[in-house]
Amino acid sequence: MSTETPATPSADGVDFAGDFGLALLVLTRAYRTVVASALDDVPQGARGYQTLAVVVRGDQQNQLALATYLGIDRTVMTYLIDDLVTAGLVERRLNPADRRQRKIVATARGVITLQDLRQRVRKVEDRLLETLDEPERQAFRTLLSRIACDVRDMDLTAAPGDATSAPCDVAEPGS
Repeated sequence: MSTETPATPSADGVDFAGDFGLALLVLTRAYRTVVASALDDVPQGARGYQTLAVVVRGDQQNQLALATYLGIDRTVMTYLIDDLVTAGLVERRLNPADRRQRKIVATARGVITLQDLRQRVRKVEDRLLETLDEPERQAFRTLLSRIACDVRDMDLTAAPGDATSAPCDVAEPGS
C-alpha cells in the first residue's frame, strides 16, 4: 500500500483541491462555452435547448409552468416560446381543460431536433469530461443529478438541516 499523497488537481498553478466553488465556476464556464458552440443554431441557445427538452418531456405544459420550472422570467419565456414556435419546434395549443391557457407542445420536428441536439451536447460534454473514463463520467453525471435534484426546490435560505425538499428519482446509468 502506497503512502504517497495523490497529486493535487490543478490547472495553471491554481489549486482546485477542496475549493468546490472555484472548481464549479471553472467547470460551469467551460460547459457554457462548449455547449454554446453545439447549440449555435438553436433559438436562444442553451436556454432554448433546455426549454425544448422540458416541453418534449411534457410535464410542464404551459408557459408559466415552464418559466417557473426553468427559473426564467415569464415575460422572457413568452419571447423564447415565440422563437421556438417560429423555428417550428413547439406550438401553442388550446388547453381543453382550461380555454384561457395554451399548452406548449413539441412538434414532430422539435422531437427529432431534440434527439440530434442531445447527441451534439453529449459529444461536447464528453470532450469536457475527457479526463474521466466512461464509468467515472456516468458516476459524475449521476451524482451531479442527485445534487441538482436535491437542491432544486430546497429553501437555500433555511438553516442547514432544516431542508424539507422531497428527494427526486435520478436514473442510474444504463437504466
